[in-house]
Amino acid sequence: MKKTAKIIAALLIGIIIFFLLNRYVSIPSGIPNTTINTAYAFLAFMAAVYGPAVGAAIGFAGHLLTDIISIPSGGMIWWSWIIVSGFVGFAIGLGRKRINLEDGSTDIKDLLYFNLYQIAANIIGWGVFAPVLDILIYKEPADKVFLQGLTAAASNLITITILGTIFLSIYSNTRARAKKQSAE
Repeated sequence: MKKTAKIIAALLIGIIIFFLLNRYVSIPSGIPNTTINTAYAFLAFMAAVYGPAVGAAIGFAGHLLTDIISIPSGGMIWWSWIIVSGFVGFAIGLGRKRINLEDGSTDIKDLLYFNLYQIAANIIGWGVFAPVLDILIYKEPADKVFLQGLTAAASNLITITILGTIFLSIYSNTRARAKKQSAE
């Protein structure tokens, strides 16, 4: 029961923080409807800590909430990118078992695995799935959506490499301190 409550709390907090970061802490990339933002670094962190199901739910629901809130100002729900946000969270979460976070002994190898998973997830998700879904669902021009997708992939993998790695390192250090205090 305690674990379920912890996961539900992580989901709700994760969705809200993803939404806030996606909506309010983003920088225009120069490519229409494509931003550089920190939401994906946070998503990657949550997926690495809680696993693929939580990562998928935060990415999907957080992006959906962002799109819903944008409707009054002329936005729309982009199911293609919502689905890919869920996919990216899921794919990064698959690497959770390869990363040693809980005992505080995260090392370079763990951070390398984290970044390999997130790079693959971003390239596949944003560089392939998002543009293809945009073409299939919205009949968008291929050159436009592949440029948007590759821009999103590049900006997300850079922000995750920097911020996500920092988040995981800090989290791992807090786990090490908690383990040390409980041993005393």
